[in-house]
Amino acid sequence: MRGSRGVGMPWRRRDDPLRRHEDVVEAWIMLVLWTVVLVGGTLAGFVTAHAAVQASARERAERHPVTAVVLADVPRATTDVGNTYRMRTEVRWTAPDGTSRTGQTLVSRGIGSGARITVWQNDRGTLTPQPTGATEGAVEAAFFGAGAALAVTGAALGVGALARWRLDRGRLARWAAEWELIGPRWTQRTG
Repeated sequence: MRGSRGVGMPWRRRDDPLRRHEDVVEAWIMLVLWTVVLVGGTLAGFVTAHAAVQASARERAERHPVTAVVLADVPRATTDVGNTYRMRTEVRWTAPDGTSRTGQTLVSRGIGSGARITVWQNDRGTLTPQPTGATEGAVEAAFFGAGAALAVTGAALGVGALARWRLDRGRLARWAAEWELIGPRWTQRTG
């Protein structure tokens, strides 16, 4: 049915007398907005998750466990309310180049001097935190990816809301101007 009104896709109704320029602009803005949300959000999520997985894998490749010797007794009890389980103490370990190094790390309370513990070092022999495990890294990557997708989505929806607000302000201003012209004609005079 070629000549019938109301049939076909809404953006194909070019002969609609009620269609305003702002309506066309708004339709294009919404199309671009949802494209950015779907494509950009998905892409940002995947890129961020991939980068997080790579960073986690690089961390596991660069950090190695090494046995260290505790150099001072660590007391069992403390009056320090904030840290009751672990305490920082001096340890000695052998770096990858064979040199002996000393530094501080957190150890469990009650460990005596001379005790052997496992610490993590990088390729230069500097103490580092234990690397993130593969499963933990995958979970973190999923959260980072979801966060990036939500950030892109939020930004796109915010820009879309701002654009629609500006279009609505223009529509209301034109409507008010038209009402100023038409309104007086509709007033009834009595008397």
